[in-house]
Amino acid sequence: MLLKLSKVSDLTKSAVLLAALLALGACAQKPSTEVAVLVENPLEPEPVAVSYRTEIAIARISELLTKAETTDEQRARLFYDRGVMYDSVGLRSLARFDFLRALRLQPDMADAYNFIGIHHTLVGNYTEAYESFDAALELAPDYDYAYLNRGIALLYDSKTALAVGDFEQFYLAKPEDPYRSLWLYFADANLSVPEAQARLALNQAKLDPEHWASKIVAFYLGKISEQELLDAASTLNTDQQQLAERLCEVYFYLAKWHQQQNPTKALDYYKKVLATNVYEFVEHRYARIEMNRLRGLDASALPVE
Repeated sequence: MLLKLSKVSDLTKSAVLLAALLALGACAQKPSTEVAVLVENPLEPEPVAVSYRTEIAIARISELLTKAETTDEQRARLFYDRGVMYDSVGLRSLARFDFLRALRLQPDMADAYNFIGIHHTLVGNYTEAYESFDAALELAPDYDYAYLNRGIALLYDSKTALAVGDFEQFYLAKPEDPYRSLWLYFADANLSVPEAQARLALNQAKLDPEHWASKIVAFYLGKISEQELLDAASTLNTDQQQLAERLCEVYFYLAKWHQQQNPTKALDYYKKVLATNVYEFVEHRYARIEMNRLRGLDASALPVE
């Protein structure tokens, strides 16, 4: 019911007026509600989620391994396939167990030796890593990724001259691949930066210009800026999976670039590499080693993943 002020006492009138004034003051002081706008930074890594297909595949393989009718050859392949899946989601200890089981059943599996070698490298067991990569190459002399991974082990083990030889072998198998030029550059730069730059410039002419990583090589040669490289990484991708993969790569190579001049920035970039969760990429695999080398830690002291 509406109360008319003419029908009430002066005291009541004063109380009502005071209440009205206080209410108006409260309304005036109340901040206006603004509509929030979502703005995402395309250069901020969004961790890749584990695919449900991978989880189902791991469960299915585990079920098949319990069946008595499978042959040793089939079981070896199943252990290897499950190991690859474990590795792709960062479960490297489980992956290593499966690769070892596969090799016990089928000792001539070059792929499994290559993975075992990678895992030895990650914890600084270089002698065991070389034995595994040598076994892979003895079984498959043209297995170019075994040359890459052995070269990386040699590089971390300060055997640069030998690493250059392996990276050259890896590069020659596919000279149009920019990643091969970059890893060869890293080994060359440990011996002579000017000579490494000169060889990288020569190798650039053989690259596939449509390949994303050609822009990383252009950055290393001073032809585009760091911001231009980052902008390219964020604008060339239309889905989160691909964006995470590109960021995993670009942050790793930017971190390598900054290691000497700005180790703090390099460490920040390596953390962003790990934040992508793209476990199967070589850049993600070795980012933690690079981080701990910056911190002055020996790889053999690192925790096993």
